[in-house]
Amino acid sequence: MPSPPRPIRLVVSDVDGTLIKHDHSLAPSTLAAVEKLRQAGVKLALVSSRPPHGLDVLLAPLGIDTPRAGFNGGEILDVGGQMIEQHTIPEAACRTAVAFLERAGIDVWVFTGGVWLLKNPAAQYVPREKRSISLDWGVVDDFAPHLSAVHKVMGSSVDFDLMGRLEGELAGMIGTDAVVLRSQSYYLDVTARQANKGTAATALARLLGVAPEEMACLGDMPNDVPMLEIAGIGIAMGNAPDAVKAKAHEVTAGNDDDGWGLAIDRFVLPRAARAG
Repeated sequence: MPSPPRPIRLVVSDVDGTLIKHDHSLAPSTLAAVEKLRQAGVKLALVSSRPPHGLDVLLAPLGIDTPRAGFNGGEILDVGGQMIEQHTIPEAACRTAVAFLERAGIDVWVFTGGVWLLKNPAAQYVPREKRSISLDWGVVDDFAPHLSAVHKVMGSSVDFDLMGRLEGELAGMIGTDAVVLRSQSYYLDVTARQANKGTAATALARLLGVAPEEMACLGDMPNDVPMLEIAGIGIAMGNAPDAVKAKAHEVTAGNDDDGWGLAIDRFVLPRAARAG
């Protein structure tokens, strides 16, 4: 897509599959690019499907001094970590989603009140998710008593094709009340209708006094598309599916191949507000 020629004053980045490598590390090129942004006067803010406090581990290494959004925008925290905006899934949609995903035979997780609830702690992706979000879980026999104020329902499975089919089917069932998008090939996220990365990025820009067209957004999965579409520059990672790349203005290398740093150097810094 063509990109409007406005100066860039803010970068909003997805985390997993984008900002960090698959081993959860920050590439030296990424750290160097963050410093270049700082010197150019361009702010950096994070938005993720993770719980917002699952981003805390990145704040110091990146020198983050901006608000951040978790649960795809379901919760937005200020610089000090205090809640300034939140959106929960309507209870009826939440119950429909949980029942549908359980019938499909995949592992279901519920995030509510700062707690990660699950039924099977031995499930395939539990260790990976715990490492990513730094949050312990609580084991329940029944999700039903816990579905009145949920920020995210999450399904996980090693069957990627199944997850793709479930994404479309569940969106057809509750798409008027909730957002249903994959955050990884093996994860399916359900969040509130207002909790998508487009509205989250717009909220972060507003809080920082930046127009959406003065924002560059980077992401790799379908849940990143809403922010890629509204940004002044939407940048898809090289590891993104083709459908995501088609919604971006630019495509960079993969997250394990210095793609984030390359994107900043090639597409953002030449249009940094101070560049002119």
